[in-house]
Amino acid sequence: MSKSLEVEVRGMTCASCASRLERVLGGIDGVVAASVNLATERAQVSYVPPAEPAHLRAAIEAAGFKVPAAADTANTDARTLETEALKASVIFSAAFAVPLAVLAMLPMLWPALETAMMAAAPEAVWRWLMFALATPVQFGPGLRFYRSGWASLRHGAPDMNALVMIGTCAAYFYSATAVLFAGWFPAGTGHVYFEASAVVITLILLGRYFESLAKGRASEAMKRLLNLQPPTARVVRDGIEQEVPVEAVAVGDVVAVRPGEKVPVDGEVISGASYVDESMITGEPLPVAKGEGAAVVGGTINQNGAFRFRVSRVGAGTVLAQIMRLVETAQASKPAIQGLADRVVAYFVPVVLVIAALTFVLWVVFGGPAAVGFALVNTVAVLIIACPCAMGLATPTSVMVGTGKAAELGVLFRRGAALETLANVQVVALDKTGTLTRSRPELTDFLAQPGFERQEVLILVAAAESMSEHPLARALTAAVGDVALPEAERFAAVPGYGIEAMVQGRRVQVGSERYMGRLAVATDAVASRAVALAAAGKSPIYAAVDGRLAAVLAVADPIKPESRAAVEQLHRQGLEVVMVSGDNRRTAEAIARELGIETVIAEVLPDAKAETVRKLQSAGRTVAFVGDGINDAPALAQADVGIAIGTGTDIAIETGEVILMAGDVGGVPNAIALARTALTNIKVNLFWAFAYNVLLIPVAAGVLYPALGWLLNPVLAAAAMGFSSLFVVSNALRLRRFRPPLTHHAA
Repeated sequence: MSKSLEVEVRGMTCASCASRLERVLGGIDGVVAASVNLATERAQVSYVPPAEPAHLRAAIEAAGFKVPAAADTANTDARTLETEALKASVIFSAAFAVPLAVLAMLPMLWPALETAMMAAAPEAVWRWLMFALATPVQFGPGLRFYRSGWASLRHGAPDMNALVMIGTCAAYFYSATAVLFAGWFPAGTGHVYFEASAVVITLILLGRYFESLAKGRASEAMKRLLNLQPPTARVVRDGIEQEVPVEAVAVGDVVAVRPGEKVPVDGEVISGASYVDESMITGEPLPVAKGEGAAVVGGTINQNGAFRFRVSRVGAGTVLAQIMRLVETAQASKPAIQGLADRVVAYFVPVVLVIAALTFVLWVVFGGPAAVGFALVNTVAVLIIACPCAMGLATPTSVMVGTGKAAELGVLFRRGAALETLANVQVVALDKTGTLTRSRPELTDFLAQPGFERQEVLILVAAAESMSEHPLARALTAAVGDVALPEAERFAAVPGYGIEAMVQGRRVQVGSERYMGRLAVATDAVASRAVALAAAGKSPIYAAVDGRLAAVLAVADPIKPESRAAVEQLHRQGLEVVMVSGDNRRTAEAIARELGIETVIAEVLPDAKAETVRKLQSAGRTVAFVGDGINDAPALAQADVGIAIGTGTDIAIETGEVILMAGDVGGVPNAIALARTALTNIKVNLFWAFAYNVLLIPVAAGVLYPALGWLLNPVLAAAAMGFSSLFVVSNALRLRRFRPPLTHHAA
C-alpha cells in the first residue's frame, strides 16, 4: 500500500516550475503519483519503497526549490516573509531602475533634454552611469532568476525564470559590451538597453509582490480557521479553574466556558446551559441551545450563559482540525480542467524559446541597418511577454478561493476536483430519510373518538408505549411532553401487530388496523380518515381502551422545513431531482408530491442504492447523490459526486466528496451554485491566460512592424505580463464575494 507525503515547496514562480517539479518527482523510482500546486505551494506525493521522504525532499532541493524545515514551517509565516522579501527587492530595484529609465527614455520623448544632457557631459559618461545603475539590479534582485532559471535549464525543462534570465542577460550583456568595448561596434550601432533589463526585472518582481499579496488574501479562509481555536483553556482540576495552553488539554478533562468565550476543544456539556454561535463551523447564523448532554465544538463562540463540558477530542481529532485538513486537501488537488493548462505549459516554454530564436535570426537578416538592436529588443520582448505565470495560477487560485469560501458557508470539498464535477451535475438524487426528512417520527394527527377525551387517551397510549423500544413508540411518548406518565403494567408486545398494557386499571391496546381486527374492535367509522392519512404519507395507528376504539393517530417522519426551498432551487438551476427511498411507494410518493419532486424510486434496500445510482448514470448523465454519508456510503461512492449530509459534530469524512456541515439539504443548491461560479471563474482565467500569450507573442516578435510600424518595448511587455497574472488572481478573488442563492436556517 502506498504512503503519502505532503510538503511545502518554496521558490516556484510559474506553471512551468510546478510541471517540472511534477516530472522530477514522477521520475523517482517508487513514486506512484505526484501533484504540485502553484497557488498553495505544496507538493503531494504517493510513493512505495524504495522511495523515501528524504529522497523526495532531496530531489525537490536538487531541482532548485526549497523545502522548509518542519520548525521553520511551524514557527514562521512563510508567505508573509516571502512577501516582505519581495517588497524589499522591489524597493531596491526601483531605486536604481527608475532613474535609469528616466535617463534612457525621457530624452527620446523630450529632444531638448537630450541636447542639454549631451552639452553637460559626453554620451560615454551617460552610458557608464546607466551601466552603474543597471548592474546592482542585474546581480542583486536579478540573481533569483539566475539561480532558478539555470536549475530549470540544467534539468531540461526551462521555465519562466529561464525566459527572464535569458532575456535580461541578452539586454544587459549586449549593452555592457557596447560600453566596455565600444570600438567593436560600427558607428551608430552600439546602442545600450540597460533600462530594458533593469526595468523588466523590477516590474516582474513588482508583479510577483502583488501576486504574493493576492495569494495571501486567497488563503484567508485557512487563516480564519487557524484563528478560531483560542490559545488557552480554563480546565477544572481539584475543583479549581486553571488556565492552561490548549495543547495541554487532555481527553476527559473538564473545561469551564464563560460568557463570550470561545470553546477551546470538542466535548459534551455536563453542567450549565447557554447558546453557542456555531456559524463558523456549520454556516448557520442562529445560535444553538446547549444544555447537559449537548455536544460542543472547538472554535465556536459561547453567548450569554456559562457551562462546563467534558473534553472528548483534542488536537488533530477535533472537528476544526478535520475541517482544516479537508480544506487543505481540496485546495491542493487539481480539477480535470487543470490538465489542459498543464499539457500546454509542458510544451509552451520550449516553443517560446524557439520563437525567440527565430525572432532574433529573422530580425538580424531582414532588420536593416539597426538589425541587431531590433533583434535584441524584440527577442527580449518575446521572452518576457511569454511568461506562463497566469496559466499556472488560473486554476489553483480559483480552487483555493472557492473551497475557502465554501468552508465559510459550511460546505466542505474533500477534493478540488469535486468543484468541477459538481458544476457539471445534471441529476441530483436525494435520499429521503435524514436528508429530506428529520429521520425521527413525530405524532402528526390525533383523532379522539366520541366518549373519549384527547389528553386522557394520549396519556394512556404514551404510558403503554413507554415500555416499547419501537421508534413509533418514542414519537408517541415525546408527544406528551413533560407530563408525568402513569406506570404501565402487564406490558406485552404482539410482533407485527402492536402492544398491550394495563394503565391505571384500564386495558390499552395500540397497533395496526389488522391488530384491531384481531381484537374485534370496529374501525369502520374512521376508515376513510385512515385512508387519507396513508395517502398523505403518514402511518395510521389505532388505540383501543377497554375493548373500544378510542382514537386513530398518525405518525410520520416530518419533512425538514428547508427541504421544499432546496428542491425548488435545484429545479431553478435546471437540474432533475430524484428521490430515493426505502419506504413503501405510497408514502414516498406522498412526500415527493409535497416537495415537488417528479421522479421517485421507492422501496430501495440500502445495498441496492448504488445500483440505483448506476442506472441513473447509464444514460451518460452526471449524477450527484445526497445522503447521510453512513448508511448511504455505497451510493455516495458510486455517484459522480457524493454529497454527505453531516452535522457539526458528526461528519461523514470518508464517504462524500462534498460535506454539508449544517446537516441541511439547503446546502446542496448553494454548493452547486458555488461550484458553477468557480468553474466559470476558472474558464475565464484560462481564456485570459491563453489569449494573452497567443495575441501578444506575435506582436512582441514584431509581426505588426512591417505594416503598422508597431513594436512592443520589453518594459511594456513586462508590465503586461505582470498585469496578466494580477488579473487572474484578482478575478479568482471575486469568488470571495459569492452569495448563496438559498439563505437557509436549519431547524
